[in-house]
Amino acid sequence: MTPQLTDKYMVTIAERLTSAYARIADAAKNAQRNTNEVTLLAVSKTKPSEDVIAAYEHGQREFGESYVQEAIDKITQLQSYSDIIWHFIGPIQSNKSALVAANFDWVQSVDRIKIAKRLDSQRPDDKPPLNILIQVNISEEDAKSGCSVEQISELAEFINQCEHLTLRGLMAIPAKSDDPLAQTQSFEQLQTCFDKLKTQYPQVDTLSMGMSGDVEAAISAGSTMVRIGTDIFGTRT
Repeated sequence: MTPQLTDKYMVTIAERLTSAYARIADAAKNAQRNTNEVTLLAVSKTKPSEDVIAAYEHGQREFGESYVQEAIDKITQLQSYSDIIWHFIGPIQSNKSALVAANFDWVQSVDRIKIAKRLDSQRPDDKPPLNILIQVNISEEDAKSGCSVEQISELAEFINQCEHLTLRGLMAIPAKSDDPLAQTQSFEQLQTCFDKLKTQYPQVDTLSMGMSGDVEAAISAGSTMVRIGTDIFGTRT
């Protein structure tokens, strides 16, 4: 049964989404880019289905999830909203890869051949190829997922040969920094990797970088998708 919403609930999400859209538009304008070049991914992890519906009613269609079982519950509950595009953005455990392969439209967190191979073999034949972003550990943090810059080429080549996967680009979560220059350098390094990948694979069109705290810097550096959660849905509990 689809959850019902109160008007107050919808207005709150709607107002926050409107602000997020405006922020993206301003950042694109300042970077002399077209607003349509940047997609907003609403990160709905840990939030209930009601929040997703509220955002949907305001025109949002792309949602990001990080926890497999929680996401599957939402996807099942909201299956009547057939035009929602679901992105998996969290680390992928091998024992959960089949669920990810079967239920999502995009996976933004592929960082090794082993996981790409599992997603390819487990993607149902009756579904279109799974859109894949390679996650890059651009800041080289020991505790963070992602392949190194040097590993992008090999992983991209493997994904491009997979029947049930489509390579679409790169994703990264740079280290938090109070230094705008360091932040910008990380984004620009990833942009350089993205441009190189595009010359090799014509279908590559997505650079997912930038979150609530660094949208402007990311868009200035060429991001085509920003991932915003807290500024839309509020603080996670």
